[in-house]
Amino acid sequence: MAQNFRTNKKIPTKPTNFKDTWIKLLNYCRNYWVIIGAALLASAFGTILTLIGPDKLSELTDLITSGIATGIDMDAVTKIGLTLVAFYGASTLLSLAQGIIMATITQRISNQLRDDISTKINRLPISFYDRIAKGDILSRVTNDVDTIAQSLNNSIGTLVTAVTLLIGSLFIMIKTNLILTLTAIIATFIGFGLMMVIMKQSQKYFVRQQADLGDINGHIEEIYSGHTIVKAYNGETREKATFDRINQSLQDSGFKAQSLSGLMMPLMSFIGNFGYVAVCIVGAMLAINGSISFGVIVAFIMYVRYFTQPLSQIAQAAQSLQSTAAASERVFQMLEAKEMEDESYKTAGLEKARGFVEFNHVQFGYEGTEKTIIHDFSAQAKPGQKIAIVGPTGAGKTTIINLLMRFHEINSGEIKIDGISTQELTRQDVHNQFCMVLQDTWIFEGTIRENLIYSMDHVSDDKIIEACKAVGIHHFIATMPKGYETVLNDQVTLSEGQKQQITIARAMIADRPMLILDEATSSVDTRTELKIQEAMDQLMVGRTSFIIAHRLSTIKNADLILVMKDGDIIESGTHDELLIKGSFYADLYNSQFEAA
Repeated sequence: MAQNFRTNKKIPTKPTNFKDTWIKLLNYCRNYWVIIGAALLASAFGTILTLIGPDKLSELTDLITSGIATGIDMDAVTKIGLTLVAFYGASTLLSLAQGIIMATITQRISNQLRDDISTKINRLPISFYDRIAKGDILSRVTNDVDTIAQSLNNSIGTLVTAVTLLIGSLFIMIKTNLILTLTAIIATFIGFGLMMVIMKQSQKYFVRQQADLGDINGHIEEIYSGHTIVKAYNGETREKATFDRINQSLQDSGFKAQSLSGLMMPLMSFIGNFGYVAVCIVGAMLAINGSISFGVIVAFIMYVRYFTQPLSQIAQAAQSLQSTAAASERVFQMLEAKEMEDESYKTAGLEKARGFVEFNHVQFGYEGTEKTIIHDFSAQAKPGQKIAIVGPTGAGKTTIINLLMRFHEINSGEIKIDGISTQELTRQDVHNQFCMVLQDTWIFEGTIRENLIYSMDHVSDDKIIEACKAVGIHHFIATMPKGYETVLNDQVTLSEGQKQQITIARAMIADRPMLILDEATSSVDTRTELKIQEAMDQLMVGRTSFIIAHRLSTIKNADLILVMKDGDIIESGTHDELLIKGSFYADLYNSQFEAA
């Protein structure tokens, strides 16, 4: 079940429809139907050849038995022996071909599924992420897709083989003595030693596959935890390229791991069949004086083996297919989610906005709810002004910024930038007008330089150093072993203030006409706050700035303060004007000092 972070409640999802889900999955794999069909036919024919083997073994045993008294017909024995080798060899090759084909196809399908989900994520509205937990999304990209691939690779082929074996062996066993069942079951343990050898060889590839899965999980968690920044700086294309590189590596390691794993069953069957030949010869020598021929004994041993094995395989396959149906439902639920509107038809654009912003009677409520968050918001921001938005938690401050950035669509009213409605502009064009510094600093694994110029090309070193000097982080970077080429990861520890300084420098380098500061100093100490405040003051020069702050002392110099409560503006004016009024803002401001 997904989780709504706004209500902290679980969102019920509809139960999995086994039939409809498999229809969707089969339709998704339609380009591979012919190849998958060929692999399954190879598996079925290989199984049939295996079932024919006991009849030939019975003939071979009878020839040896009768030959003891009259002389062995070596030509007939050789002919049957070569036929058996041909049957078992062909069966092994067909099973091997089926395993390689299915491993190749399933890795291509899972690669395509992950690629489609990654593309889909960039097309989904922010409201989708409000309804579903990020961890749940990551699970769909990795665990669920991997479950589908594993089932397609193993369960379907196993199911075809098991059903063929079950029907064929049951037909033969009806005519056979069931008292010999216990003797036949002993043969099932042949081949376990070989299985252990293959597992040891394939282990290194499974380790690499899990490492690649960890890399792709880490990348997705890192990127989509900072999804707002990725969108604000239009970094979708860059992150998609990184994702494709890791995804391709996962496809390669997954193919090798699954190919070796697919060798296990055909090789066990091949070695086991030769073991049955030895059992046939020994059994024939022991049963010379018995009432049952050696051929019947050998055939029975093999057919009982063929009958017991598919029963467990069918049970395991059925359970696996149920898991696959659940995983597929989750994946297709995401792939079929409603996307953001296609804006390729829009022609209006802004090269670089002057910074005149208007909110005209804006109303908004989150998708899927009837509650109105913003009731009737109207305000104006002139170029170069500092607009502070304050109010208690839940008043709608951050929501206003999200609407301005078009992370959500308004229900009614209008938001204009330089007289052009944001609805007439593409989201990318709107994002290009803003640089953002948020409360949650987003630093990804990469060099300091890469973090500073995120989603920006052709940025000179002088511009980077100038921005870092302005925010007071240059000296710290210069003391690092590799300077701006130092890789930020778990081994490099940055304070919250240093992370915030890097994000401010990133915004300065972006050099966009408008600025959004969303409680950018709420998680740092007072001394660090003063340094960051100086950097932000430089950043705001000449830019229309929207500042959200709980610490009202940081917005005393704002040109206009909008006081919000329950989705409405209840007061507006400068800091001094609002204090003179002695109303809600004054009470809020004074309460902070009383608390101190």
